[in-house]
Amino acid sequence: MKIIPCGSVASVHPPEKYFTGRVLQTPVIETEAPARVRAAVVSFEPGARTAWHTHPLGQTLHVTSGAGLVQVWDGPIREIKAGDVVFFAPGEKHWHGAGPKTAMTHLAMHEALDGVHVEWLEKVSDEQYAG
Repeated sequence: MKIIPCGSVASVHPPEKYFTGRVLQTPVIETEAPARVRAAVVSFEPGARTAWHTHPLGQTLHVTSGAGLVQVWDGPIREIKAGDVVFFAPGEKHWHGAGPKTAMTHLAMHEALDGVHVEWLEKVSDEQYAG
């Protein structure tokens, strides 16, 4: 058993090349092989969002507060709110973030395949975000 005390893992602002706007990321767990799970609490200020990206084994989001937006490539922008759970299939190109006027926080969970948990792609343009 391993207990990770509250406050022992610092929150960080993730790299700007993967996000637009102000985002705060707090790691929850990153397991060691042979386990593969990684989870983080991610808080987005209004208008903030990820870049387009994929996960080799998919990703699950559990929205814990606020309201936001999600989109898969060539799909419509969908609204999400506190209590919603979103699953992106393995390899599905997508983005997620806050609404234009609302902050949003979610727990992001995914697994690594051969040590890779995400492939970052191009940023979501303002036009794409606006729909």
